[in-house]
Amino acid sequence: MSEQDIHPNKFSKLRSIYKYYIDSYNALYQLKTDKEEELKEIYKKIKTELIDSKTYSPTKIRKDISNIIPYNNRYTKSYLYLAKLLSDDYHIPEVNCAETLALYKEDTIYRAIMYNDLERFISFTEREGFDKDKMLESSLYPHSYKKYSLIELCCYHGAVDCFKVLRTKFSTKINGRCLLFSFLGGNQEIMSECLKYQTPDRFCMEYAIISHNIDFVTFLKNEYDLWIDLDCCAINNNLESFLVCFDQTNDVDKCFINLVIFNIPSLCEYFLSKGAYINETDIFGETALHIAARYNSKETVKFLISHRININKKIMMGEPLFILQY
Repeated sequence: MSEQDIHPNKFSKLRSIYKYYIDSYNALYQLKTDKEEELKEIYKKIKTELIDSKTYSPTKIRKDISNIIPYNNRYTKSYLYLAKLLSDDYHIPEVNCAETLALYKEDTIYRAIMYNDLERFISFTEREGFDKDKMLESSLYPHSYKKYSLIELCCYHGAVDCFKVLRTKFSTKINGRCLLFSFLGGNQEIMSECLKYQTPDRFCMEYAIISHNIDFVTFLKNEYDLWIDLDCCAINNNLESFLVCFDQTNDVDKCFINLVIFNIPSLCEYFLSKGAYINETDIFGETALHIAARYNSKETVKFLISHRININKKIMMGEPLFILQY
């Protein structure tokens, strides 16, 4: 990411203050290891920075791990290991991904793609009856109600060697989902090829945000003028991209409403100090308090109430806000 992409002073200051949060979640979303010692270091970081600091509950972290798996399923075993450490330390239910574990054990073309095993992949393509249009129906991937083609799976896993075989030997076409998945796979050679045939849309930005790759996010913003979805940033714990959007727009009110999902009161305090209107509403008439309550951001709810946010504000459907007693 080049320096002209963002204002160095404001962004760098906030990035430095909340480095603990950003680095902890980047380690989770960008996980690329199955080594036990490295996983223990990641767990230690999460435990120290997010759980022991009282920022988040162990249950919340376990839920996040479960939600990440469909977007990085090659490392399901690693995520399950982290979930097991959480379960052992805090006595919470483990994550169950039996279908993924079965896929790891099977000698299939899908496993070959997952590991970009060119030799095994070619052996499957040379078998009698090989269908280049074969589709995988699986709950392991995003939007599990859909079926996935071989080339789409190559893009998802960043399997560039297998991808090249499909393109050169079978002339497999690149579709929109190929480009979409390339932002998860992270292979720039695949992404560049996909960009020759497809134009990025807001769903590509969504997947770039989920990938926690700030270079992909700023690339889509600067080259294709795609909006950095603040709600998507917050739901997927991508504070870094959120801060980039704030730095570029300086829209304190719009950012403040979604900011509360992160449940970081000190950052809310910063936005209020910059002039954010505490009773600002979104297109549905919801205030920051409605959103904080819906996402169970308890500390932020307390913060907002202490700063005299309107607790009687009704949303567009006329329903009053119901707040749990903390």
